[in-house]
Amino acid sequence: MKIRYILQLEGAAIFALSLFIYTYQGGSWWLFAALILTPDLSMIGYVGGLKVGVFCYNLAHNYALPAILIATGIYLDNTLLINIAIIWFAHIGMDRMIGYGLKYSSGFKHTHLTD
Repeated sequence: MKIRYILQLEGAAIFALSLFIYTYQGGSWWLFAALILTPDLSMIGYVGGLKVGVFCYNLAHNYALPAILIATGIYLDNTLLINIAIIWFAHIGMDRMIGYGLKYSSGFKHTHLTD
């Protein structure tokens, strides 16, 4: 089995778990719909060139920042921050599930899931 498929399965699990937790939390589906594609705004970084674009895209598409956001939301007892973090996790999981990965600076379509 290719590593790519394992990573896609992992993404599907994160996506499904995020949906489950969001539902359990009683999150607003209007908020979910409004924010699910927000991390893709990071592609605007490509206007500044390939290296800037890769940096911006990868910053918005790894699990570290939503993990920090969810921890902050829990610490502050802020449901909105928690829900935004869950949506962010869902987006990243969805991307991984359908085969979009972190970008390499060699080109937009060259990702950790295409090798």
